[in-house]
Amino acid sequence: MSTITGVIAPNLTFFNDDLSIATDLYVAHAKWLLEQGCAGLAPFGTTGEALSVGIDERIDALHALVAAGIDPKKLIPGTGLTAFSDTARLSKACLEAGCAGVMVLPPFYFKSVPDDGLFRYFAKLIDAIGRDDLRIYLYHIPQVAGVGLPIDVVRRLRTAFPDQIVGIKDSSGVWDNTKALLEIDGLIVYPGSELPLIEAMDLGAPGCITATANLNAAAVAAVIAAYQSGDRDRAAAQHENVKAFRMILQDYAPIPAQKRLLSEWLGEARLATLRPPLLEMNPADASTLAGQLAEKCGFTGVRASCG
Repeated sequence: MSTITGVIAPNLTFFNDDLSIATDLYVAHAKWLLEQGCAGLAPFGTTGEALSVGIDERIDALHALVAAGIDPKKLIPGTGLTAFSDTARLSKACLEAGCAGVMVLPPFYFKSVPDDGLFRYFAKLIDAIGRDDLRIYLYHIPQVAGVGLPIDVVRRLRTAFPDQIVGIKDSSGVWDNTKALLEIDGLIVYPGSELPLIEAMDLGAPGCITATANLNAAAVAAVIAAYQSGDRDRAAAQHENVKAFRMILQDYAPIPAQKRLLSEWLGEARLATLRPPLLEMNPADASTLAGQLAEKCGFTGVRASCG
């Protein structure tokens, strides 16, 4: 198994005026992200409005990426749904397309489920998928999902299914949690933000999966490249600007904000469209945000995305 090393973008999903997936924009943006230095993509994560996109829609969009020449080994699509049979169906389709793995949320409707229930869910999922090439990256984002993956459950899953449970995206935002995950033998850990990137790489993380890569991938990739070259000091210096970018953006709703900025910069109205219940960002707020990014980070927009 080859680990994707670098920055991975949970790429945005774009919609036409009738709220169907805008495949042309979706594919173009994905290609641009890879050109900007992304080592991989995580289609249909939180930033991709995954839970507003149906199973068949996800499969069709994934096929569009592959048909456009994007290497499926650079893709770790989100497949986590509440019913393990649905997650199994979507995961199988991604693996059949040649993806490097699948990123799976815990079942997220029932709250306060016991650890044994979470373990059984993934055990049944692995059995239902039934493929030798199955590689699961767990997805821990309890502040959104309402259900998390305790360290003991992750460790237990990794021990019981070392060939299938290979990694995790930790979007908890809690460094002690990320650090504890990095101590699990052989587990690939991607922080769900670039904020702890240097410290995480010190402990063996191969990179990060971050929403802001949809705009700022080149800068995050440069930090990782400097670190990998052995110049930690240069990486840390570059990291300060990357962290500042993140801190500004996260004061806004990140999905509407990034979509509106892309729409304004590239002159394509569809780039701003969201599926309900999310609402589009006010252009005036986008202008304020763009001004903050320019003033504090020297970031003046993108020029070649989704064209």
